[in-house]
Amino acid sequence: MRYAEWCIAAPTLEADIAAAAMGLDDIGHSRVLYGSLRELGTPDAAGDDGASYANVPFLDQPWRDWSEFVAANAVLDGAFTLMMEALANGNVDVLRTRLKKMLQEERYHTLHGRSWMQEVNAGAALQRAWRESLEWIGPENSDVDELHRAGRLAHGVRDLRRLLEERLEGKTPPSGLEWGGWEPVRRRTQPGGIDQATLDMLQGLAEKRYMPAGG
Repeated sequence: MRYAEWCIAAPTLEADIAAAAMGLDDIGHSRVLYGSLRELGTPDAAGDDGASYANVPFLDQPWRDWSEFVAANAVLDGAFTLMMEALANGNVDVLRTRLKKMLQEERYHTLHGRSWMQEVNAGAALQRAWRESLEWIGPENSDVDELHRAGRLAHGVRDLRRLLEERLEGKTPPSGLEWGGWEPVRRRTQPGGIDQATLDMLQGLAEKRYMPAGG
């Protein structure tokens, strides 16, 4: 959704098209992943309000600057892709088969993110995306490491952090992580949730306003 919001606001026409294409990719990826999460024993969302959505804080509000798009693409998307790779190389058969095409598409996202990282000084957006990526992966000896020990994930927390650092080619800022308020389901330490306008669109409520009566 956040990618799609930049499909006519990016710095170049090529970036506009890429934002739209990557947004469509990730919508498809989300549907596949949500349909597979029960294989990992993941609980269903608690409700339909924004605070129950398990998204990182970086996605709570629309991005105000292109640097936020770049940081999300290069860092957050990179963390998500590494987790998909760990699932694809784990011992859950349904995930091994379903994630292959997704990973092929994510390679393009990775190249796009690296390219723009060379062009844009992401600054504070990069630092924020890095911290939230580590929060999303989670602390050591939590659920990710448990899934790794069970063979469902090919990598544990330390390996995922190291691999993400390698993808960013040494451009990782300090994180200053504090795990005291970490939520294991929503995978974040900050309160809040996705904005209401976006929540309405995700739930199809915004489109219903334009449907004919009785439709």
